[in-house]
Amino acid sequence: MAQKSPRLAKPASEPAVEKADRKKKEARLARLKANGTQSELMRMALKACLIARDATFNIQDLLTNSSRMAFLAIRDCEKELDQIERKIDEQLPGAITRVNEARARQLLACLKCITDLERIGDLVMGVAQRVQTRSGQLPAADVRHLIQMSAILHDMLEDIHSGFISLDVDSARKVLRMDAELDKICHSMFQRYLTDNSRQKDSLGFDVLLMAQALERSGDHAKNLAEELYSLIEGHTLRHLPKRVIST
Repeated sequence: MAQKSPRLAKPASEPAVEKADRKKKEARLARLKANGTQSELMRMALKACLIARDATFNIQDLLTNSSRMAFLAIRDCEKELDQIERKIDEQLPGAITRVNEARARQLLACLKCITDLERIGDLVMGVAQRVQTRSGQLPAADVRHLIQMSAILHDMLEDIHSGFISLDVDSARKVLRMDAELDKICHSMFQRYLTDNSRQKDSLGFDVLLMAQALERSGDHAKNLAEELYSLIEGHTLRHLPKRVIST
């Protein structure tokens, strides 16, 4: 009679308590990793705000002194904003699936903000290229207005940065008021060029208006940032509300 082969003992199953503890540990580690990724994404978005702010400071230097270093600094800012946008685009989808609703809102705010900040970098770089091309040719009055617009944009981004750090809704309202001031300067420049027959309607005047328009559009993107800050703090959007509500 053939002998029966001995049966192999089944591996002991993991005790239920140990299995539950292991799952809890894995979940805790996943949350810590998600929180770490979220913190890094928010840090990058805040850094991007400072980079865009620095670009507006350097455009003032470029307009005032025709500084080559200022032009190179603006170019570096634009490149760095592009890099940060790519990193946030790559990391955010995975991070947002592992956090709660409140943290998901913060991550979405990061995504919206970097989109506007990257666009500001592009617009300021466009202004810098036109200033570089027209070095020494821009009328003094136009230079003063462009510097004034750049200074307002710089202050808007400064307030946005501090507002996101302290979650200060007053910073958002302040930026919205400054955007109206920026629009006013831009519109006055267009009006002067279009109505003053003594001004030569040449490519130089056209470039001046394109620069003013680029700075005004940068202000619109900064306004978007202020609206996002307001939404993050108050829990509802500020867009499409009556102006009297916004100013209160």
